[in-house]
Amino acid sequence: METINNIELRDESIYPDEVVLNKILGQSYKAYTDLLELFQKYELNYEWHYYHDGKAWLCKVQKKKKTIVWMSAWKGFMQATIYFPLRLLDEVLALEIAEALKEKIINTKNVGKSKPCIFEVRSKEILLDFEKVMEFKIISK
Repeated sequence: METINNIELRDESIYPDEVVLNKILGQSYKAYTDLLELFQKYELNYEWHYYHDGKAWLCKVQKKKKTIVWMSAWKGFMQATIYFPLRLLDEVLALEIAEALKEKIINTKNVGKSKPCIFEVRSKEILLDFEKVMEFKIISK
């Protein structure tokens, strides 16, 4: 039987600080800190908050009041999701990103009238494509 990875950070009383995240992310913790540096480069603010509806800690990343990325911690990786209105899907797919990522985006189920672009941040390599998609989200209306 296949084991399905579950989201971590379910305990409302345990704030996801560096120690907690390092333990959960393990070897991918460095990629997470690289991701935070990328947020700084684009002057994005991020904040961890416990959401009762999902019963987990999530990190919301914003440029002023615009939400750019949602992050959640999983055993061994950080999941970073960027949501786009479906009307922008063709433009997202026109970005110079890996074909495998484009296929993943196409095959990911819509959330309402949005298309989630999900990145499993395990190593620095994924951040090249992530940055292109994030840049597009920042400038898109």
